[in-house]
Amino acid sequence: MQNKISDVLLQNWDYVMDMEDWAPPLSAALEGVTSEQAVWKPQGEAGNSIWETVNHLTYYKERLLIKLKGLPKLPEAESNDATFTVAENGEEAWEQAVAKLKKVHASLREVIEALEEGAYDWGGSGHAPGEEVMSLILHDSYHTGQIVLVRKLQGSWPTNRSFN
Repeated sequence: MQNKISDVLLQNWDYVMDMEDWAPPLSAALEGVTSEQAVWKPQGEAGNSIWETVNHLTYYKERLLIKLKGLPKLPEAESNDATFTVAENGEEAWEQAVAKLKKVHASLREVIEALEEGAYDWGGSGHAPGEEVMSLILHDSYHTGQIVLVRKLQGSWPTNRSFN
């Protein structure tokens, strides 16, 4: 039986958030992170906090969700750097930020599931929906690695971690 392109996209979509593969999924990278750890930044101007990265990921997931559903666009961020933000502090706000990220990810999963084989045949301007989903998967994976690195630098990543 031949897989649909949406099946391949869904498999990778699930890997990046919930399924261990070559790298930890985003949910594992965020597991057990406190708000204090989430706002911690490595020294230097180039480093982002885990919380800033979560909000950055949420911004781009929301943007794609709205686009694929054909809803009115959100106002564009001033720049990519402007999407790395933290508006509030505290455990409750941190938990809400993570919950929002996961909720938008799940909503996008439903849209990806409905993509047809024509996901890469796009008559509109810009990239085809399948291309955008795959790009976001790679984007999430890249930033998950950054989150793991920040956790290693702050000493909150397990020294010995088992996975299957």
